[in-house]
This record gives sequence, C-alpha cells and structure tokens, in this order.
Amino acid sequence: MPIVTLTNEQVVELVKQLPVEQQTEVFQFLLLQQWPSWDDLSKYGEDKARHVAQERGHNWDTMTEDERETFIDQLVHEN
Repeated sequence: MPIVTLTNEQVVELVKQLPVEQQTEVFQFLLLQQWPSWDDLSKYGEDKARHVAQERGHNWDTMTEDERETFIDQLVHEN
C-alpha cells in the first residue's frame, strides 16, 4: 500500500470532511491513544491535592465536591 505524506493541516481538513459518525470514531481513537497519560496525570493531581489538603487540616476523601472546588480555588488565589 502506498504511503501518502500529509501536513497536520491537511489531516485536520480531511477529518473535517468526514461524516460526524466517522469524526467521532477518529476522536475516540485519538482519545484512547492518550488515555494512559491523562489517567496518570489525573491520579498524580489527586494525590497531590490529597496531600496538600492533609497538610492544611482537611481530609480530601471526606470533602464534598463543592468543598474540594472551594479548597482548590483558595489555593490558586492565595498569595
């Protein structure tokens, strides 16, 4: 089978021409390719948040989602 060399822009333009169902299939393929990295990063971030919460007298595992969001917002905006 011949190999065709395309630029990134050409690939994107080709994907845009696909029907929505096929675009979804391409998206799912790309997502699954990156999932292990994203999963590792997510776990790393949660472990760090859990550690920082503990240092500040909070228990990450018993905090509600709203409490977690407020806690992270405070961390981001502290001086």
